[in-house]
Amino acid sequence: MNNDLNQDFVVGLDAGGTRTRAVLASARDGRPRGEGAAGPGNALTVPVPQLTDHLAEAIAEAVPDGLRGRVVAVAGGFAGASRTAADEPGRLNAHSALTSALRQLGITAASVEIYSDIEAAFAAAPGTPANGLALVAGTGAVAARITDHRCTATAGGDGWLLGDDGSGFWIGREAVRTALRMADGRGGPTVLAALVARAYGLPDEVVPDGGAKGPAFASREQREAYRMRLLPAVMAEPPTRLAALAPLVSEAARDEDTVATAILREAADQLAETVRALGCRPGEHLVATGGLLGADGPLTEAVHRRLRELGLEVDRVTDGCGGAVALARLERELAPRVVR
Repeated sequence: MNNDLNQDFVVGLDAGGTRTRAVLASARDGRPRGEGAAGPGNALTVPVPQLTDHLAEAIAEAVPDGLRGRVVAVAGGFAGASRTAADEPGRLNAHSALTSALRQLGITAASVEIYSDIEAAFAAAPGTPANGLALVAGTGAVAARITDHRCTATAGGDGWLLGDDGSGFWIGREAVRTALRMADGRGGPTVLAALVARAYGLPDEVVPDGGAKGPAFASREQREAYRMRLLPAVMAEPPTRLAALAPLVSEAARDEDTVATAILREAADQLAETVRALGCRPGEHLVATGGLLGADGPLTEAVHRRLRELGLEVDRVTDGCGGAVALARLERELAPRVVR
């Protein structure tokens, strides 16, 4: 601890749709010294007072009291934030919440910067690249071109209502839609009908049976009961809750359910097309991140194959914390020196 009191530190934040992570790291070499986590950090969907609380909780856990005076730079990668304009709402929300949280904790860093989550994820790749492409595929999905550490063009990422094609939300929504089509007779049999029903706690008597010829409803009455139970159960939850169904689609595809396999294939195609829309060139570097593209992600292999077909060099990162730390260290080099 005595040695720590004689060196400077930076804080990197990865504030996403489901949780906020904070990492305390050495300003000299970027080596992590503490971590913290709290609730959601989307700068557009989480109210600023709640966002402030989540940031304060995560940072407090990462930064011991005795080291808070040694923090010289803070950088946060926020879902829902953009650096496209100084008055962009998500960026303003994130900056307001972050500065309030730091004030509560007595942290007076010379540099406090807001980045988008995709910029932080891109910077997390080996060597902290400044230029290239990024693809984030988790609850939502977006691709971006990064120039000098800043996002200069995007494709996708328009939210659950208007876009996010190929995302976890999109996959989950397709699972429910195919289940409903099976129930009303428009779609073929799929185990997704039963998996979705159980995920929403529907009673056993309305769940289709997996007989020798595959999943099937016993009667028209059961079909109607299934629909009438499933619809209100889905509508009662926040829309993004559908993303939690993505692993069920992956499970069904592993069991060779043709409907589930088709959903995942289409999702991979959608993500590749999102990247292609940015005018990618053979040999360009792309950073891929998000739950769908992780080590055991349901789309990792398929999407990477499509990206290689586009001639892209792909690096996978787990989250944006490391990138936020790297960006904080870069910002620290540009900030005015403080004599301690």
